Amino acid sequence: MNEEALKKQIGSKIKQLRTIKGWSRQAAADELEMSLAGYGCIERGETDMCVVRLAQIAKIFEVNLNISFGLDEKTTINFTQQDNKECNNWHNSWQVNSSPNEIKDLLNQRHELEKSQLIQQSQTTEIENLKQQIIQLQEINQLLKQSLK
Repeated sequence: MNEEALKKQIGSKIKQLRTIKGWSRQAAADELEMSLAGYGCIERGETDMCVVRLAQIAKIFEVNLNISFGLDEKTTINFTQQDNKECNNWHNSWQVNSSPNEIKDLLNQRHELEKSQLIQQSQTTEIENLKQQIIQLQEINQLLKQSLK
């Protein structure tokens, strides 16, 4: 593999990580404290990167930096996301291969999971609101009964 092809392949993998995170190019550039144009050059494979920059990229995308001399179309990317909020603990682990259809399927699954979690949160909030309304209606009912006596 020549130098240009290697830079393009690494840039493509970085773009996949950004897409999985759901970030814009600007958001990724901001996280790396660099210009949008400079970040774009990385994703397009137009720039040489030092190991320090690769380590920064791995850190912001929450992946391990694995340097391999056997890069090919089936290089694996692991993405882990954890969210520990009061009662809602969830953990997603993604294994992404370079096939565009596989990435699309995984992204669709991720979006469906996120939608389900949002629906569940919304329903929990709605249930709590309805419980409060029941309590208020019971209090109003008691007041009305007392006023009629």
